[in-house]
Amino acid sequence: MESSSKKDKTQLNKLQKRLRRDVGRGIEDFGMIEDGDKVMACLSGGKDSYAMLDILLNLQKSAPINFEVVAVNLDQKQPGFPEHVLPEYLTSINVPFHVVERDTYSVVKEVIPEGKTTCSLCSRMRRGTLYRFAQSIGATKIALGHHRDDILETFFLNMFYGGKLKSMPPKLKSDDGKNIVIRPMAYCREKDIEAYAALKEFPIIPCNLCGSQDNLQRQVIKEMLQDWDKRFPGRIEVMFRSLKNVVPSHLVDTELFDFKSLSMGSERSEEGGQEAPELLDILAL
Repeated sequence: MESSSKKDKTQLNKLQKRLRRDVGRGIEDFGMIEDGDKVMACLSGGKDSYAMLDILLNLQKSAPINFEVVAVNLDQKQPGFPEHVLPEYLTSINVPFHVVERDTYSVVKEVIPEGKTTCSLCSRMRRGTLYRFAQSIGATKIALGHHRDDILETFFLNMFYGGKLKSMPPKLKSDDGKNIVIRPMAYCREKDIEAYAALKEFPIIPCNLCGSQDNLQRQVIKEMLQDWDKRFPGRIEVMFRSLKNVVPSHLVDTELFDFKSLSMGSERSEEGGQEAPELLDILAL
């Protein structure tokens, strides 16, 4: 028993260091948090948001800048939602928090036909409520718990079902220009977060709206990526790196790259915009 406990502690320390490194790198790469920021960490009760809050608080102690963290939970009045869990947990770790109550559950159930996906409407309503609340408490950044796998899944969802090369940006400005949203765990692997949450024994609260619906498009994509990860180790990492290495001249978006002005006399407009000389020689033969 003692040996098992020691092994768990070692594993927990390794995971925490890895997640700290990944979150710190993401914050640095995308300029997510600045000195004096008030970061509103959105806490749903799922493993991802718990881990995000935990790592942000951990980094806050040693960061070279000063920033504030406040946890916010949106109580959507789902039947059976354990309202006591999050306040008790946040009080136990001495973190300032707010619980915002809004009955989005009834609205979603009334508007969306039975059996149809509720995620889209639910997320829009939740986002609007959180945006307004962030402004009311003077939050300068809104932190969401999306991770690397979420970003990849969204990329394939948009490509397969929406006809767009688009994903979740690690940092964005809201449409009204009044909020900055950040995703500190953009570089974190879901399997690391899952293992970390289990070892930390976070009091997980399931989502009765989207979590209870099977066969969603996102679930199909998730299973596809998990299968690739098992059969081809390292492929997920390579795919994610591709999102950081975009070559517009080698796609077909005329809004993104000026193909019409491209001619023999024009200068190469970006790195990698021409074929390698060796390949041209081969093709000439």
